[in-house]
Amino acid sequence: MLSVELHCHSDLSYDGRDPVELLLEQAAAVGLDALAVTDHDEIDASLRMAELAPEYGLVGITGMEVTSAAGHVLGFGIEERVPAGLSFTETVERIREQGGIAVVPHPFQRSRHGVAPHISNDELASADAIEVYNSRLFTGRSNRRAERFAERRNLPMTAGSDAHIAEMVGQAVTQVATDERSVDGILDAVADGRTTVVGNRTPWRVSVRQFGGGVKRRARMAAFSVF
Repeated sequence: MLSVELHCHSDLSYDGRDPVELLLEQAAAVGLDALAVTDHDEIDASLRMAELAPEYGLVGITGMEVTSAAGHVLGFGIEERVPAGLSFTETVERIREQGGIAVVPHPFQRSRHGVAPHISNDELASADAIEVYNSRLFTGRSNRRAERFAERRNLPMTAGSDAHIAEMVGQAVTQVATDERSVDGILDAVADGRTTVVGNRTPWRVSVRQFGGGVKRRARMAAFSVF
């Protein structure tokens, strides 16, 4: 089993704080085997992380969190940015065209751009996997609902810390059953459903701090965009 962090953000995300080097240091320190950096509608930091990952003894998985018209979609194993604003179906197709897989994060949490309120169950089930444990949910209700949906539809399941600061990387991990320590080996196993989710909820004080930092960074970005 490989322990994989499949959902975290660098300072390239509007609400992220730390550079990829700190994310990699944390991932190595907590004993992970692989890391994916999934910035909001950006991919450059993830590409750089994947190049640096072997220096930390890690497999680096490229990815991003795409803001589709319906909400957020994680794309893994891609090399080019998928544009924001496309339909859910087209977003998934664009990810697959690059040979990647599409995973739906926090699908039932409307306040964090979950897609479920805006698409049909069949569309949701067309994803390659469902994130059923997200550490940043304040209650477990949305996680449990995602897990029940995945179980009913026999869909692969993942977990992720959704860390926006380095010290939260590894708070939730996807354990992947594969003998191949590579990006392809990991993503093939995820798509096949050879996964187990393990995690702890992010302490609410940390979640509040992450949220507050994101608000401040968004405000600064908005101010700069005026000039």
